[in-house]
Amino acid sequence: MKPALTLAALLMMSAGVALADQPGPDWMSVEQAKAALKQHGYTNVTTIEADDGHYEGVGVKNGQVYEFHLDPRSGKLTKDRVKRND
Repeated sequence: MKPALTLAALLMMSAGVALADQPGPDWMSVEQAKAALKQHGYTNVTTIEADDGHYEGVGVKNGQVYEFHLDPRSGKLTKDRVKRND
């Protein structure tokens, strides 16, 4: 790969990391979010991250892998569905 192309690719990748969402100051912590998910029946949370104003991730509930969105202030689920293997 040419040096200029390599540099451009590295800069684009680092820009994506810099633009990653951060939890807001009034959000519950990740540990509190995991506790809320446990109350909703999740037995294992494999990924959780801040994205577009909510926590989103993947976890296990009722023996199946689910995708979820969790309101970071109320702890309510706004998306809760079995993960598809697309």
